[in-house]
Amino acid sequence: MSQVLHTPPPTTAPATAPPADDLAALAARHGLSVSGARPSLPEYVRELWARRHFITAFSTAKLTSQYSQAKLGQVWQVMTPLLNAAVYFFIFGVLLGTKKGVPDYIPFLVTGVFIWTFTQSSIMAGTRAISGNLGLVRALHFPRAALPISFCLQQLQQLMFSMSALVVILLCFGVPVAASWLLAIPALVLQFTFNAGVSMILARLGAKTPDIAQLMPFVLRTWMYVSGVMWSIDHLLSKHGDLPSWVAPVLQANPAAVYIDLMRFALIDSFKAGRLPQHVWLLATGWALLAGVGGFIYFWKAEETYGRG
Repeated sequence: MSQVLHTPPPTTAPATAPPADDLAALAARHGLSVSGARPSLPEYVRELWARRHFITAFSTAKLTSQYSQAKLGQVWQVMTPLLNAAVYFFIFGVLLGTKKGVPDYIPFLVTGVFIWTFTQSSIMAGTRAISGNLGLVRALHFPRAALPISFCLQQLQQLMFSMSALVVILLCFGVPVAASWLLAIPALVLQFTFNAGVSMILARLGAKTPDIAQLMPFVLRTWMYVSGVMWSIDHLLSKHGDLPSWVAPVLQANPAAVYIDLMRFALIDSFKAGRLPQHVWLLATGWALLAGVGGFIYFWKAEETYGRG
């Protein structure tokens, strides 16, 4: 009896989980993949192209709802940059005298404000593209690059509304319609590519550190002041010959200034080619490729992290 009581019960070997390699092989055999895994770059591009209708519909919906609560509605799409231009004209053109020596200063200023606003708004919207849309990111599966690109497309659509007012201003101040206006199309394509690339870089940074969105207005305001929006870069350089030698190439190679100068050259008859930096189209293309391709790859590398944590 005591022998029975003191005999330990037979033990069973603990169940062991299948090796990870076996699980991976089993999943691959049945066509399963890791949830939210980053696809290859070519596959990612194909997925993004397949969602092109979503991108355009999302950007249009955002644009329509932007001023839906205002009584003037979509009129603010044109009024906002015009009011900004009026303020800059009074402060910089009248009080600080930056209009001296600049022919067609009002078309010069309004063009600069509109084109700069396109870049500024695209980058600000892109910075919050992921952090401000976490519900959408977590609920649906789609290439996350669709969000910053759609916000840039929204700002491009808004710029098109503003350009109608710009054309009226150009005609009212005696700027004739010219074949050079067609150059605005490739200039805007390059600027859109640049804006989208920078937006994707900041969208990834903003997804990890949302406080970047609070810092960006100060960065963008500083960038605006050195981009020749309210003043002429070539006039400044010719007037102040005692500036350090590095100032001129830095100011002229500034991507925001490059795209603004291209649009002024395309639209304003008095803005001659001599006022453009050397190799301006190469500069514009280089900035677009560097930001567009580099920003896209940088954003894609963190695809599986968006919306987590």
